[in-house]
Amino acid sequence: MGYELLELSGKVAVVVGGTSGIGRAIGHGLAEAGADVVPTSRRLDQVEAAASEIEQRGRRTIRVTSDVSDRASLERLLSESIAAFGKVDILINSAGRTKRAPTLDFLEEDWNAIIDTNLSGTLRSCQVFGRHMLERGYGRIVNIASDAARLGTPRESVYAGAKAAVIGFSKSLAAEVARHGIAVNVVSPSTTDTPLVRSILSEEQIERRRRANPSGRLGRPEDVAEAVLFFVCGSGYVTGQVLSVNGGSARPG
Repeated sequence: MGYELLELSGKVAVVVGGTSGIGRAIGHGLAEAGADVVPTSRRLDQVEAAASEIEQRGRRTIRVTSDVSDRASLERLLSESIAAFGKVDILINSAGRTKRAPTLDFLEEDWNAIIDTNLSGTLRSCQVFGRHMLERGYGRIVNIASDAARLGTPRESVYAGAKAAVIGFSKSLAAEVARHGIAVNVVSPSTTDTPLVRSILSEEQIERRRRANPSGRLGRPEDVAEAVLFFVCGSGYVTGQVLSVNGGSARPG
């Protein structure tokens, strides 16, 4: 038996939501470990920029936009990835959105959008790519959740609820597909310094969270990428697990 840690040569990865923040860092980590990487999101300019960064790391890529709310878009993403590389080995679901508001005042149209991106989008993506992996008898899926799902966060109850559902869904899917060579795991970050976080938190709130963290800093996208690499580089015997990346700010069981 050989060790496969941080060795992804010959593997093909698709990173949904892979053009900014955490997803972008995950794409970089996968490429540096040897995988060919397809970073995708809705905006072509962002896809172009992220794909160029993959190429700068010496790996192959293609430029395909996708929308997790549109199953046909995800099916096109899969078909174009197969046309280019012959397969998809790794799927990362990193697309996400949130809005901060008191739960009792939350507009239904806002919570529908949050649930559709964070939960339904993950489910759609796993269905589309999971069927391909089932046919091949191999796959690694990592869904990005949040420690908000495990601990709760005031004014982000809809986001926390959607991410909690991602965890439950992922554990259930893992049990269904483990015998087919497919591992499904979850990485659960705490507050991570990304454009999304900067758009919803004030500088004062960010500084308060930094001071409260035992590690003395916020998470970085690269911290999350390292956790993803742990899950996708091994034998697949680790499946149905949730790994918090939080600097010690919480210790959920």
